[in-house]
Amino acid sequence: MQKVLVIEDSSTVRKVLTKLIGDNPKLHCVACANLAEAKEQIDKDKDFLVAIADLNLPDAPNGESVELMLSHDIPTIVLTGNFDENLRTSLLNKGVLDYITKESRYSYTQVVKLADRLRKNLTTKVLVVEDSKTTSAYICNLLKKFHFQVISTTDGLEALDQLKQHPDIKLVISDYLMPNMDGCELIKAIRQNRNLQDLIFIGISAAGDSVLSAKFIKSGANDFLTKPFYHEEFFCRVLKNLESQEMIETIRESAYIDSLTNLHNRRFLFEEGERIQSIQESDDNLLVAMVDVDDFKPINDTYGHKIGDHVLREIAALMQGHFTNDIVARYGGEEFTILSTRDESAFVDDLTLFMDKVRANTFTQKQLKLTCSIGGSGKAADQLEHILDTADAHLYTAKNSGKDKMVYDGQKLD
Repeated sequence: MQKVLVIEDSSTVRKVLTKLIGDNPKLHCVACANLAEAKEQIDKDKDFLVAIADLNLPDAPNGESVELMLSHDIPTIVLTGNFDENLRTSLLNKGVLDYITKESRYSYTQVVKLADRLRKNLTTKVLVVEDSKTTSAYICNLLKKFHFQVISTTDGLEALDQLKQHPDIKLVISDYLMPNMDGCELIKAIRQNRNLQDLIFIGISAAGDSVLSAKFIKSGANDFLTKPFYHEEFFCRVLKNLESQEMIETIRESAYIDSLTNLHNRRFLFEEGERIQSIQESDDNLLVAMVDVDDFKPINDTYGHKIGDHVLREIAALMQGHFTNDIVARYGGEEFTILSTRDESAFVDDLTLFMDKVRANTFTQKQLKLTCSIGGSGKAADQLEHILDTADAHLYTAKNSGKDKMVYDGQKLD
């Protein structure tokens, strides 16, 4: 959990910010009413994600709270009731992250949103591709001030090498004119890589070429900035592109998640299973297990569908915690699927242990005792569907032979 320091003399504003920050389970608010309290907090602990500071406090009427935060290298957002363009420019040039006026409730929401963005940035890698040492240092310092993890290179070829070494890079900021490979050639090369289709790319270049922005965008860039740029515009573009990409990722992930159990769904199962099959060596088999909750219909009939849903969620959580190195998905109804590329004997042992776990547990507030049946297969097949059909047939055999059993490639295992 990341700590946010609030320095504000208005009790109403403190309450609003404390509530909004507290609504985020990954942020913790430490509120101070004046500069003296802030100094006490800093003396105790300087490990704050960000400070939200008022400029005018009873014991600090001239922005001393901001000076204190910056002197301790704590990223600072100014939240003030007065807008002064000259003061705003001065503070931003000193290193303040943003200058926000208390115009409405949206202002407070904006501040907290920025704090959460800083939290996310702690694990967000950005690649800066710029052959000018001065410009590269300027951009890297701006990004580090916003808690980004920054990697820098001097040309497109080096950038492609860094992307191979750091596949989790989320954003590339690249100049146009560079040795070996320019910015447009770089983005074209990136977009040819299927694994980099979602990478955010922002092109930058000195003023003078009116068609360069279109050239970048048509080559596959998400955005473009003309140098020199004001750092507020820079951060607006960076943050907006990250927010848009995260929204797309959320939408995409929701298409692969079962809403009841939060496990992967059948669509993900088939796509990921086929992908794994395509990259496997010819002598490596994909292992599959179909797991079915025994006597699930009587639970719904006796206790209602709400209890039945709780059973499925608890079974799903148990399965996810047990098969941490495998793909676990809800196949449909009370049936689940596990895909694995591990050692086959270890996988079968884990299936047996999982059955024991189900037997030993009680489920929901009704303290229900449950069992499950499993059908598994490790035989090679040209299509994932055929492996699933084989495992499903073994599951059918297990159910018909008394339930609470496992049949793995024709062998019954209690």
